[in-house]
Amino acid sequence: MQKQAASAGEEADSTFLWRASLPRSYLGFFGQKLVRFLVAVHGLGAFTLITLGAMFSKCGVARNVMRPLILGHLARAGLRLLPMIIFLAAALGLVVIGQTVSLLSRVGAENFHLLGMVMVTVVVRELGPLLAALFVLTRSGAANVIELGTARALGEVEALEVLGIDPIHYLVVPRVLGMALGIFSLTVYLILGALASGYLWAFIQDVPLTPGDYFSQLAAALNGLDFVLLALKTFLFGLLISVVTCYHGLAQPLRLADVSRATVRAVAQSVVGCVLLDALFIVVYLVA
Repeated sequence: MQKQAASAGEEADSTFLWRASLPRSYLGFFGQKLVRFLVAVHGLGAFTLITLGAMFSKCGVARNVMRPLILGHLARAGLRLLPMIIFLAAALGLVVIGQTVSLLSRVGAENFHLLGMVMVTVVVRELGPLLAALFVLTRSGAANVIELGTARALGEVEALEVLGIDPIHYLVVPRVLGMALGIFSLTVYLILGALASGYLWAFIQDVPLTPGDYFSQLAAALNGLDFVLLALKTFLFGLLISVVTCYHGLAQPLRLADVSRATVRAVAQSVVGCVLLDALFIVVYLVA
C-alpha cells in the first residue's frame, strides 16, 4: 500500500509539474510575446533616432574629447580582434574550398572554374560580413552592455547629466562609429584572408588552377554592386549591434543584478537582427 501510495504521489507530482509548465492560454502566451516584441522594437527605434540625432547635430562638439573615444572603440572592435579574424579567415577558406573541391571532384576537374564564383557568393556576400559582425558582437557588444549597465546602476549616467554632458553623445556615439568602422575593417581583412587561404588550400589539394585564373574568376564574379552592398551591410551591422547593446545597457533602469540578463537579451536580439538584415540583403541580391 505504501508503494502504491508513493507511486501515486509521484504520478500526481509529475502531472502537476507537467500542467504547471504549460501556459494557461496559448493565445495569451503568444500575444504577450508579441506585445513584448513590439515594445522592444518601439524602444530600439526611438533610441536609434535619438542616437542618430545626437550624431549629426553634435558632429563638431568636443572633438578633442570624442576623437580619442572613437579611436579607442575602433581599436577594441577592430585592431585587437585582428589576430582572431585572421585565424577565422584561414579556417573559412579551408571549409569553403575543401567542401567545394570535394563536391566538384565528383563531377569533373573541368568544373573548377566555378571556385571563384563560389568564394564570392559564400565569403564576400554572405559569411564574411556576418561572421565578422557576430564576432564583434560577442567581444565588444557584450562589453558595451556590461559597461553601460554598470555605469547606469552606479549612477554614473545621472552624474554626467548633472554635469551637462549628453550621455548619448558621450557614451553611445563613439561606440556606434567605432563598431561600424571596426566591423567594416574586419570584414575586409576576413574576406581577403579567406580568398587567399582558399587558393592555398586549393593548391594543397592539387587543383589545376593558376593564381591568375583564380583571381580572374574572382574579378569576373564581382561587380560594383557587391562593393556598395558590402559597405552598407557592414555599416548597418555595426549600427544595429551598437544600438541594441547600448540600449539594453543604458536606456533601461538597471541594478547590478540585472546586467547579466540585459547582456543575454542584447546578444540574442542582436543575433536575430543581424540574421534578418542579412536575409534582407539576400533578397536585394536576388532582385538585382
